[in-house]
Amino acid sequence: MFFDVLTLFPSVFTAVTEVSIVKRAIEKEIVSVHVDDIRSYTTDRHRTVDDYPYGGDAGMLLMPIPLGKALEAALERNSTRSNTVVYMSAQGEQLSHKRIVEFTSQESIIIVCGHYKGIDQRIIDKYVDVEVSVGDYVVSGGEVPAMILIDAITRLLPGVLGNYDSAQGDSFFNGILGPPHYTRPEVYEGVSVPKVLLSGHHEEIRKFQYAEALELTKKRRPDLFEAHVRGQH
Repeated sequence: MFFDVLTLFPSVFTAVTEVSIVKRAIEKEIVSVHVDDIRSYTTDRHRTVDDYPYGGDAGMLLMPIPLGKALEAALERNSTRSNTVVYMSAQGEQLSHKRIVEFTSQESIIIVCGHYKGIDQRIIDKYVDVEVSVGDYVVSGGEVPAMILIDAITRLLPGVLGNYDSAQGDSFFNGILGPPHYTRPEVYEGVSVPKVLLSGHHEEIRKFQYAEALELTKKRRPDLFEAHVRGQH
């Protein structure tokens, strides 16, 4: 999997490429992360990338010329691979486990990190395949959402996690939240680990964790609970 990230702040991506799961995936050559500075495609001495939007709206927009050049360069780098251009945007579809799974089938994902008020609509119309939001809120730029996307996709790729069963036990993997988890000590401040988890009876443990996951999902995400129940019939 190749991630090609277009951003105004390349240095921030060391937060995901030099730690934990993504770093190990890079070392195993399962993923590659290329980060490109949009400012390098400017031609003026001030390296201008933004301007005021037409119509009098407040804020600034990323200009289409440098961003378009950055996208053309990314598409050229990935011309031999199947790829999807993703724009991290508050107006996009909310990122879901289902969408993450779909992204894992791609050879290359080109990620556009907006900033300021966003990017010129003509860039979206010409290049972007899907706009993605990480939630119903606004952050200062697309860098942190892009890192979330990279991490979420990477951990589902074969060979990345030491134990793939770990991913299967995560929230959303089966459409519901994950169950509560416990570790040593067996008794902490007078509260014991549920006895079934100590029994070694795998089927009983599975049933217990499923029931706990369902209860937690019903309480915190009734929308997921109802969808899961409907899917069982």
